[in-house]
Amino acid sequence: MKDFREFLLRGNIVDLAVAVVIGVAFGALTDSLVADLLTPLIAAIGGQQDFSALTFTVNGSIFRYGMFLNAVFAFVLIAAVIFFLVVKPVNALMNRKRPEPPVDEPTKDCPECLSSIPEAARRCAFCTAELV
Repeated sequence: MKDFREFLLRGNIVDLAVAVVIGVAFGALTDSLVADLLTPLIAAIGGQQDFSALTFTVNGSIFRYGMFLNAVFAFVLIAAVIFFLVVKPVNALMNRKRPEPPVDEPTKDCPECLSSIPEAARRCAFCTAELV
């Protein structure tokens, strides 16, 4: 039981569980946004909201291409919502918070401790040896 408890309490297992729960909640939110707001808006512009009734028949087999069109529209709308409401803002935030790359200073090695120190230094920061 001790090993099982350690397995369950490892950080990556808990992080994964939290990610799944948040993902399911976010999926429901995104589905609702697309189904309840964006699809009716497109229907108001285009005139038809549900394509599921569109079919054709070949030798008695019914092809429901309207269901496929509904799935394609839902996928495109969900992808657009995620891109514009999640990916773009997170990328903008990360670019603002990203530190500037360090400036390359010319360095030399300390003759006493062989640490890398700035070329203009007169004393080593690591061993405090005076440099000539």
